[in-house]
Amino acid sequence: MVSLIQFRTRAGVRGVAAIQDGGPPIAVPGATTTLALATWACRERLGLAQLITSAGSGEPVDLAAVEVLAPIDHPDPAHMLLSGTGLTHSGSAQERDRMHRALSKKSQQTDSMKMFLMGLEHGKPAAGQRGVQPEWFFKGDGSCLVAPGATLTAPDFAQDAGEEPEIAGVYLIDADGNPVRIGFALANEFSDHVTERENYLWLAHSKLRPAALGPELLIGELPRHIAGMSRILRGGQVLWEKPFVSGEDNMSHSLENLEYHHFKYAAFRRPGDVHVHFFGTGTLSFADGVRTQAGDVFEIAAAPFSLPLRNTLGTAVTPQIPVTAL
Repeated sequence: MVSLIQFRTRAGVRGVAAIQDGGPPIAVPGATTTLALATWACRERLGLAQLITSAGSGEPVDLAAVEVLAPIDHPDPAHMLLSGTGLTHSGSAQERDRMHRALSKKSQQTDSMKMFLMGLEHGKPAAGQRGVQPEWFFKGDGSCLVAPGATLTAPDFAQDAGEEPEIAGVYLIDADGNPVRIGFALANEFSDHVTERENYLWLAHSKLRPAALGPELLIGELPRHIAGMSRILRGGQVLWEKPFVSGEDNMSHSLENLEYHHFKYAAFRRPGDVHVHFFGTGTLSFADGVRTQAGDVFEIAAAPFSLPLRNTLGTAVTPQIPVTAL
């Protein structure tokens, strides 16, 4: 199993390190960024693991002595799209259904539960067939991506700032317009659950927030079952923690089906673009009545990722921005 880590030395030099089967991080000779490495692999028509092996072995990287970056970035953030799919895990559907029933005071099945059940029935089609499309949302461009250890900032108009522990897929559109999966990362999708709860049509607003990726980009296939732990620390003490699961065995859609319904749109197949796509979760502290506050620390950990994702919650004042006519 191979994972990649992007880093910057104290001298400002960027590099990529590879972790092989849980070993120490070793610099990949000639690789300055994950994007450059993936572009190189596409050009040479080689798998990333094969390319890393052929590049040879560099020096060990002391992660405590360098700045660990997000595992993917783009020199032009406008060419990186952050998006995701919801209602892909049973816990998310149950919580959304509960919220909507409470608001509508109706006993009939909610749209959220209908969509989840559609996924259960038609979200994992046989090879060569197309399954039902999932819920889809937009989060922002590459400027919204937060590195591990950095601050996750909620705007002052947000009504909630809650974690969403999940797995994200990272993709590059090659020179021929074909999506190529680079790998997978731990993620905190970070949403405003109060805004979403007040009106489901505000889901789009609740998702326009930053998001964080863990240090490692896992190359190859994602394990079918992933079990991890999501926790919130306040003042150095655990405020809340709960196990979470992901991987196809715990999802109502196959990854192939989620990928098809994202990349079926031609606008998402522009050569050179990078996509970070969040696959959803079934575990939220918000569902247990937790309200986060500035200074809280989110921590998400799960094998086979050897390093956790940690971010501190911050807030920012949103300026009044007038629109002027030309």
